[in-house]
Amino acid sequence: MTDLAHIRNFSIVAHIDHGKSTLADRLIQSTGTVADRDMEAQLLDTMDIEKERGITIKANTVRIEYDAEDGEHYVLNLIDTPGHVDFAYEVSRSMRAVEGSLLVVDSSQGVEAQTLANVYHALDADHEIVPILNKIDLPAAEPERVAEQIEDVIGIDASDAILVSAKSGIGIPETLEAIVTRLPAPKGEPDGPLKAMLVDSWYDAYLGVVVLVRVIDGMLKKGDRIRMMNTGAAYPVDRIGVFRPQMDQVAALGPGEIGFLTASIKQVRDTAVGDTITHEKKGCAEALPGFAPSQPVVFCGLFPVDNAEFEDLREAISKLSLNDASFSTEMETSAALGFGFRCGFLGLLHLEVIRDRLEREYDIELITTAPSVIYQIHMRDGSQIEMHNPADMPDPTNIDHIEEPRIKATILVPDDYLGDVLKLCQDRRGIQIDLTYAGNRAMVVYDLPLNEVVFDFYDRLKSVTKGYASFDYQMSGYREDALVKMQILVNDEPVDALSTMVHRDRAEVRGRAMVEKLKELIPQHMFKIPIQAAIGGRIIARETLSALRKDVTAKCYGGDATRKRKLLDKQKKGKKKMRQFGKVEIPQQAFISALKMDD
Repeated sequence: MTDLAHIRNFSIVAHIDHGKSTLADRLIQSTGTVADRDMEAQLLDTMDIEKERGITIKANTVRIEYDAEDGEHYVLNLIDTPGHVDFAYEVSRSMRAVEGSLLVVDSSQGVEAQTLANVYHALDADHEIVPILNKIDLPAAEPERVAEQIEDVIGIDASDAILVSAKSGIGIPETLEAIVTRLPAPKGEPDGPLKAMLVDSWYDAYLGVVVLVRVIDGMLKKGDRIRMMNTGAAYPVDRIGVFRPQMDQVAALGPGEIGFLTASIKQVRDTAVGDTITHEKKGCAEALPGFAPSQPVVFCGLFPVDNAEFEDLREAISKLSLNDASFSTEMETSAALGFGFRCGFLGLLHLEVIRDRLEREYDIELITTAPSVIYQIHMRDGSQIEMHNPADMPDPTNIDHIEEPRIKATILVPDDYLGDVLKLCQDRRGIQIDLTYAGNRAMVVYDLPLNEVVFDFYDRLKSVTKGYASFDYQMSGYREDALVKMQILVNDEPVDALSTMVHRDRAEVRGRAMVEKLKELIPQHMFKIPIQAAIGGRIIARETLSALRKDVTAKCYGGDATRKRKLLDKQKKGKKKMRQFGKVEIPQQAFISALKMDD
């Protein structure tokens, strides 16, 4: 067991792409935690999809041994956290397990929206914060200006910020010294009853459920019988270990240490994140405060392209939800798409990541329906319904009014692009709350409907600001508005996967854009296909996809024109019949593209 004074627990927080994972790589490499031959970029990003997209999705942990300049030997527990707003839940959770944070800011880009959001998570958890200015070897780096910005915008003293280039290794020894000298040691009672926090859990095919724990008080040893205070279930501990970053077994974990345990737990559902683990016999009296469960904000349906794969999809989803506590599912059926699942996500990136993982890791082709948010429907009889799916909307004559969720969005943008950003927010029915300046960058705060943000707001924001804007949001409550359900009819059949809720004033524009887009995306068939957008029984937009024409007169050489006429008339009759019975094939890409609306 390591002496408490020689342990430091810290996380790295930053905006997306400011170099958290690269800094973690350098800290691991420079302390010899991983041999040079085993070293690879983004070592802690273990999922293929993390490596490919270059983002961190799951917070990962590693134990680093470090010999400081004062001759003492320290154990550093590092948690590398995601930077994206959809995974803010992972960040807030990791914060509770550590005492300090390294705040990484790109010295060419400066403070961004997620930098702020993640710093506030750290301050909520009473962290000591060490500012680090990364990428100082870039030609565009302005460390002095960015240090001032950190002081102005965040209010943290940045006079002794460390200048680092995580890529080339500049400033890494100073960073390690700062971790040891400027971050506090954990507190804890080695002789008290066991009190450990369950930080994360995931499913391993060989070991069963692996639980990441942070020990607060007491000792956790192999062979102990532990009890989860939230669920009341008891288990014998099979193995205990730490991550270097490979799993390495140890005999015991003491106060202030972060490690893992396995205890023949069968289901990840039995390990609630934020639960308190204690000994079965002499347990601690009261549980730790834990975390509020994450609330899904975006819902969509996932259906297999081939209905025979439904059972495979069910199994894949149950395995995936083992590793992701913030992903909620329930079964649903659709007339057009058959059996599938209605799933809740923390945001659109979360949705894309889950969809990619299902298609890639379990080899299932999926159709994703339009993402929607939760609407509160107030009925005339005074009752209230939560609607997750526009297809479930009750009869409009019984509805008194509909309320939609709103968010408070913070956007940081260079002032050259401010006009475009304000226009985008106004177009999306936004209400401006605040506009302030820090240097040559504007910080805009808007009240926006979540429904307008869910589709492609982030993509549009990036394109109108050439990628310079950064965006963060939090839920702010519900408000009544004039909302209607828009249906898309293809060949007079409603396609429930494309039903969406729109604002009455914008329904026509939205409907017209949708049918024009579908006309390009649906391949031609042997018969004419009408594509319509409707609100209730009223058609608000229509396009007609012309028929594909087969040359039936190719085999006529010369002769009378009536021969050709006869063949063409016969073809016409056949097409009419086909149109009556013909089923229109809508490719998967059409669903996804039709929903990414460009204004």
